[in-house]
Amino acid sequence: MATYSTSEFKAGLKIMLDGDPFQIVENEFVKPGKGQAFNRVKVRNLKTGRVVERTFKSGDSVEAADVIDTEMTYLYSDGEYWHFMDPNSFEQIAADAAAMGDAHKWLREQDTVEMTLYNGEPLTVTPPNFADLRIVETDPGIRGDTAQGGTKPATLETGAVAKVPLFVEEGEVIRVDTRKGEYVSRVKE
Repeated sequence: MATYSTSEFKAGLKIMLDGDPFQIVENEFVKPGKGQAFNRVKVRNLKTGRVVERTFKSGDSVEAADVIDTEMTYLYSDGEYWHFMDPNSFEQIAADAAAMGDAHKWLREQDTVEMTLYNGEPLTVTPPNFADLRIVETDPGIRGDTAQGGTKPATLETGAVAKVPLFVEEGEVIRVDTRKGEYVSRVKE
């Protein structure tokens, strides 16, 4: 089993703590004037999403988490689970609401996502950073409005609601940053 020393700690590294897979969110090396150096680490439990802070003595080693990040193709949702397919093996995997988080708001059928698997079970689903989605409902645009003129809510084809500039109209395709849920630009078709 692979292990990581505290000198190898960095954001994004996946480790095992207390029998659960964790991802390092933030790592700070502390060298006090007196006493042994240590790492103050914020870690996110990949099963629950909870963030906790732990300290490790300098030179400690931690077991690597046996998780796999893989690309999957979104197929459909049956209301309770979201179904994905591995494009290489055509194996299908269903993710529950806990694994999906807010990712379902940005997914259309045939979109490619990054899925983190632990023992074959999906832990997290990460949509692409940017999604091009059509606006299905918003207030009409007003002539002369600019990008600095304010925002209005717009319902997208996936059901998500994003704030868009006043000049954007119903039926247009916009690019949305899925990490923040924010409007980026209009997309020309």
